Amino acid sequence: MPQVVNSLGKLTGWNSVTARILGRDVVGISKVAYSDEQVSNNAMGAGSMPVGIEGGNYTANASVDLFEEEVRAIQTAMPAGVRVQDILPFDVIVSYALPGGGRTTDVIHNCRFLNNGIEVKQGDGKIVRSFNLAVSHISHNI
Repeated sequence: MPQVVNSLGKLTGWNSVTARILGRDVVGISKVAYSDEQVSNNAMGAGSMPVGIEGGNYTANASVDLFEEEVRAIQTAMPAGVRVQDILPFDVIVSYALPGGGRTTDVIHNCRFLNNGIEVKQGDGKIVRSFNLAVSHISHNI
């Protein structure tokens, strides 16, 4: 009897992700998260049913978790005394290798680091630093 294979085939996973930050592909990254949302409400008019759709504000959010070595490389490239929060806006390009070939790419535009901190404890095999990013917008599937 033939074995049933998942109809989706090989799935896209973390091992297919490439993140480009400040002009280079980053290898010391363990997480990238981003989302956007557009407010949209029903417009009420005559009667009890909506007569249209109202547009509202757009918001985008993003964060990255970087290994300490990546953060040090960024800080080493900056003049002494400059904080990562002082870096001018930059794009983060997230690309996904698709099973069977091809790629899809999202761009997180005009990113700025919002925080800079560190947390490390006994037993940690690596230091991972979490950064929230301020972003202007996200372009999906470019």
